Amino acid sequence: MRVPHAASEITEAVDGDLFLTVLDEALGALEDAGIAYVLIGGIGSAVFGRDRGTRDIDLFVRPEAARKVLTVLDERGFETEEFAEHWLFKARKHGVLVDVIFRSTRDILLGEEMLERSRMMPFRDRMLRVAPPEDLVVMKACAASEDTPRYWYDATAIVAQTELDWDYLVARARQHGPRRLLSLLLFASSIDIVVPSEPIETLYEAIRGGGRP
Repeated sequence: MRVPHAASEITEAVDGDLFLTVLDEALGALEDAGIAYVLIGGIGSAVFGRDRGTRDIDLFVRPEAARKVLTVLDERGFETEEFAEHWLFKARKHGVLVDVIFRSTRDILLGEEMLERSRMMPFRDRMLRVAPPEDLVVMKACAASEDTPRYWYDATAIVAQTELDWDYLVARARQHGPRRLLSLLLFASSIDIVVPSEPIETLYEAIRGGGRP
């Protein structure tokens, strides 16, 4: 089984204004339809950590809403595809890729707490609903692999640049990957990023006590 993570597909460079137009159209379609979502991926990295100049759009939605997302995007002229039924659908318009992600690595789902903690953040002269930085750190750390090492450094940049709710981060890490998050925080400390000792100690104790791998 393929381990789900934010799509690593490389897309052709597109005009920045065109990218923003498609972004506005995609988000407008979901909002008009009343579909709950948060942005993750490169946009999440850009607003909380580092801007990699993303040219694709990563929407995180509930599993039961994923097909409705494709329907409303199709109605707005997007080409749509049920790419991987377990976790990822895709849409495209004017060369801009939209990943409709409904299950992230280690079965992270969009729930009420994540929605409540999502933030309206500035991005290219607009305010966007972005997943909480703590959830982005967990998603990216858990999804990092040999072919996507940038996720690890995206997560590290968020730890370095954003004020985090450490209790919430630890709670999410204990659910989905305490060893991976402990490794990330120790790595961040090793390159002189300030990380409080308490979350490191808590995750270490969770692992010693039989925490989820």
